[in-house]
Amino acid sequence: MHHIDVRLEKDVYDANNTLADENARHLKSHNVRAFDLLGAIGSGKTALIERLVPLLEKKGIRAGAIAGDVYGDDDFKRIVALGIPAFNANTGKECHLDARLVGHAIDHLPLDRIDILFIENVGNMVCPTDFRLGAEKRIVIVSSTEGDDVVNKHPMMFRDCTIGVINKVDLAPLVGANLDRMQRDIARYNPGMPVFRTNLKTGDGVTELLDAILSYPPVS
Repeated sequence: MHHIDVRLEKDVYDANNTLADENARHLKSHNVRAFDLLGAIGSGKTALIERLVPLLEKKGIRAGAIAGDVYGDDDFKRIVALGIPAFNANTGKECHLDARLVGHAIDHLPLDRIDILFIENVGNMVCPTDFRLGAEKRIVIVSSTEGDDVVNKHPMMFRDCTIGVINKVDLAPLVGANLDRMQRDIARYNPGMPVFRTNLKTGDGVTELLDAILSYPPVS
């Protein structure tokens, strides 16, 4: 029975990865660079998009977004208010986006009017790691309010990402979170990954983060 379960799981991942590769090719054919945003509910994924979009517009770079959620359109409404092309992807009972859902969303977006696409994954620190979506880079965002042991509790999330963000740095003293410990834990699981500390309420740290996002060369 265990052997069958493992095979089924592999089949699911293989099928998803095939679709993810198709998504990547589709995006590349329209010169769209996609970034997958991962993090828990309340970590600041939507707030990060809200901060990045105006900075991108100043550089003449057009953004678009897919808002992933189990149910509802709260994040989607916030993104639409930015005036960018967006699609609301509800997963139903699933705790993550998959490549099929993202492919469906891509088909409904005006890719020729988008340079950078943000894919905001479902607020979860476990499920999304196993499902590639076709994005070229993954950004993981954690908040000081989640506790400074959050990285240690979810190592796989950090091993598989390209850029790390520690948000709500202003609240760290109030919740007794040690930001240096969080950063050390990230470095232990992903030594080469750059980590940025942000306060998305004020915008502190966002310019440096955007520079890092844009400096990564597109996947060839």
